[in-house]
Parts: sequence; structure tokens; C-alpha cells
Amino acid sequence: MKIEEESSLYREMNNEEKRFNQEEEDEEEESGRGREAWERTYADERSWESLQEDESGLLRPIDNKSLSHAQYRRRLRTATAARIQKGLIRYLYIIIDFSRAAAEMDYKPSRMVVVARQVEAFIREFFDQNPLSQIGLVILKDGVAHCLTDLGGSPEAHIKALMGKLGTSGDASLQNGLDLVRDLLNQIPSYGHREVLILYSALSTCDPGDILETIQKCKVSKIRCSVIGLSAELYICKHLCQETGGMYFVALDEPHLKELVLEHAPPPPAIAEFAVANLIKMGFPQRAAEGVISICSCHKEAKVCGGYTCPRCKARICELPTECCICGLTLVSSPHLARSYHHLFPIRPFDDVSPLVLKDFHKLPKNCFGCQLSILNPGNLPGPQVACPNCKQHFCLDCDIYIHESLHNCPGCESLRNAKTISDMEQ
Repeated sequence: MKIEEESSLYREMNNEEKRFNQEEEDEEEESGRGREAWERTYADERSWESLQEDESGLLRPIDNKSLSHAQYRRRLRTATAARIQKGLIRYLYIIIDFSRAAAEMDYKPSRMVVVARQVEAFIREFFDQNPLSQIGLVILKDGVAHCLTDLGGSPEAHIKALMGKLGTSGDASLQNGLDLVRDLLNQIPSYGHREVLILYSALSTCDPGDILETIQKCKVSKIRCSVIGLSAELYICKHLCQETGGMYFVALDEPHLKELVLEHAPPPPAIAEFAVANLIKMGFPQRAAEGVISICSCHKEAKVCGGYTCPRCKARICELPTECCICGLTLVSSPHLARSYHHLFPIRPFDDVSPLVLKDFHKLPKNCFGCQLSILNPGNLPGPQVACPNCKQHFCLDCDIYIHESLHNCPGCESLRNAKTISDMEQ
């Protein structure tokens, strides 16, 4: 009797466990129903593995702001480690791999979409930091290199052309892409810095000839080639970067890809042959009157909008900076020239305020000198902050990034300089 009772009890426990498991599976199906496949992939990630603990073992929120600021500080220290000459007038071609490998979905929703998104952000950042430079786009598909846009200074034109040509097919030919950009970059003036940035998704290259000869030709032409891979490391890409003085990295995920791409926005060190001082003829065209019909020399068509007039040959152009199609004069505007000045004399990186100093927080300022917002944490304890090594003023992390990446002037130093000027005038 006891054996029968135990067996019946065991069967009831098994049935209850099966019913419980079935209910859990039904709940998971209901929660996953209505989501796309790529959304379920993100939902299934182990987000709890990134939780952090404090000294007492309690969970604390992840400070993404401090993590991003730490990455920015490392990049800033690397860029300003040495006072070296940089190329301010850059001619950059971006080669984008749109072969069938770009359709892989290890980057969500696909490599092609992610790369196009990062290229769009890079183009805007590039022209913000290099107003005198120009960009061109080249795509690789079906074993052929297609020139999507010529060298130009309009970010909207490049982005519009890129978004209108999204599509993957065939194989990628690295040699055809290098031959195409080498022929195009050989036509630019000698004072320009020739660069190529390659976003490569494939694990192989389908070339018609010896790519090693093409790499040597790029080296002779003083073209600096950098590659960012989206799959595994390739020897030929590494060899290309070593020979031409570029950088080669493989992205781990989308945030890492964004960081690698934006590292190419600031001007790189100048090649020794280009480090010689040159006098460059430049023209500063005036804005044409609105509503006047004239023929645009760059598009070869009549336009009504304003545009600019070349001071040498009086030709009509649409945008700046550019090179006049008629007389070949480099045309820029004075704001473009002024915005390039900060690369010659960059602001020194701000110093992190030591935790030992934070202990004596009664002597520290309570507000950021830049935005005037409080830099205190809950409990009136001092939060993370930095200090200018010259004026000793304290700034929050957001103002630190804004000053070094956008403003390019320290408000504390400028206020001291203005106060000194006023006192000298009074005396």
C-alpha cells in the first residue's frame, strides 16, 4: 500500500511540474509574440551580466555617461600626446563594401544598414572638423568599383547619393577600388593630403590582377589607406595599412564600429613629404543675389538660387569649399578658414579632479563654470568633474566634451583674458 501511495504521489508531482513548465512556455510565447526576430534577439540578451556592485555588494545603476567620457578622454590624450603637424586640407575617398557579405545580419538589421548609418554620421562630423576638406564615395559590388560621388564639400549631396544606392550583390574587389581612387587622387593638388577609408565586410577579394603591385602604387602616390573590417582580420588589409601608413581595426559591435569610424574625423599627422610649408592661392567668393538666373559651372544648368561668384573668372558655383571648374582656383569662405584654426593650437586636455581633492569638497565649486549647473551628487557630495590646467576652473563632463569637440575655447581662460584687457584699458 505504501508503494502504491508513493507512486501515485510521484505521478501527481510530475504532472504538476509538467503543467508549470507548460505555463511558463506559454507565457514566453505570449511575451515574444508580436516582436520581430531581431527584436527577440535583443530581448534574449543577458543584460543582467552588465550590472555593477558597489563596495557593500548592492546593485548600482550603470553609469554610461562616465564610460563614454572615459573613452573620449583616452581618445583626446592620444590625439594631443605630441605637437605634430597635421594636414588641414584633406581629400578623402570612402570605399564601402556593398558585396553580398554586407547583407549578413550579425549587425542588426544588416551590415549594409549599419555601415550606411555610420558613414552618414561620419560625413557630418568630418566636415564639422575639416571645413576645408572634401570627400568622395566609392562602392564595391559585383567585382567592380563604382564612383558614387566625386570629391566635394556638401555633406547632404553625399548622404543623399549614398542612401539612394543601398543594395548588396556579388563579390568585392579591393584592387579595383584602390585603382579607381588612385587615379582620382592623382589629379588633386600637391598640397592636399590624400586619404582612403575602406569599410570592408567580405572575407576575400576578387581581383583581376596583382593587388600587391596596386598597394605599392598607392604607396608611391602618398595615399594613406585605412581599413575597418566588419568580419575577421585579413592579411591583405593589414598589409595595405602597414605599407601606406594607415590604421587597420576590426569592429566588435556597432558601438565599437562607430568609435573606430569617428577616429578618422580629426586630421591625421602629415606625411613627411607634405610637411613642407606651402603658399596656397585661395579665393573668397561673394554670395550672389537671390532670384537671379545664372548658369552653374559645377552642374552645367541654369539655377535661380543664390550661389557664389568666383572672384577671378566670375563663374557661378553652388557650394563651398570647392575648386572652380573654370580657372581652378580654390574657393573657401572665411568661417571655414577660422574653424580650421583650432587644429593648429588645440586646447590642452582638462585634468581629472583627484578623489583626494573631492574629500575636501567644501573648498570646491558647487556649479560647473561652463553651464552653471550643479555638479553635486545626491547628498551634496561632489560628482565627477575636470579642471582646466591654466585657469583652474571646474567643469562637468558634458562641458568638457563640448569645449574640446565643438567650442575649442576654454570659457575660464577667455574670461580671464577679457578681464585683463578691461583692467589694462582702465589703467
